[in-house]
Amino acid sequence: MLTSENPLSSYQKIATQTASPGQLVLMLYDGAIRFLERALSAFQSTDPLEFNQTINNNVIRAQEIINHLNDSLNLDQGGELAGTLRRLYRYMHRQLTQSNVRKSPEGIHETIAHLTTLRDAWSQMLRQTQPGLPAAQSHFAAALSRS
Repeated sequence: MLTSENPLSSYQKIATQTASPGQLVLMLYDGAIRFLERALSAFQSTDPLEFNQTINNNVIRAQEIINHLNDSLNLDQGGELAGTLRRLYRYMHRQLTQSNVRKSPEGIHETIAHLTTLRDAWSQMLRQTQPGLPAAQSHFAAALSRS
């Protein structure tokens, strides 16, 4: 039976279905960074419509990911770390809103820097805690999981 589904789309679907919760968080960080890099590339456009649409669409997609990360936080189990992440996610969302409205790259650059730092820390934590789930990951995962 032939399928009309894009092979890359199929691969991504399988990757998300088989990924651990920690790997899914890493994928979310990667996705948000990728969308923001696309938004930044639009600042080179000379076509006003493409400029506005590309920035707007990609900033909104990154904000949706940040909202998902924020909504996934468990403040009861995650303690101070979850509260700090919540404040940072809200700050990044505001920065992106301002950048989108003003069509200014500063907030996008800042948000990419924050997301990259979080992504790198998360990736390092995953490497250190595989194959089991030691305390470091379970504490960090508790901050990002809802009951």
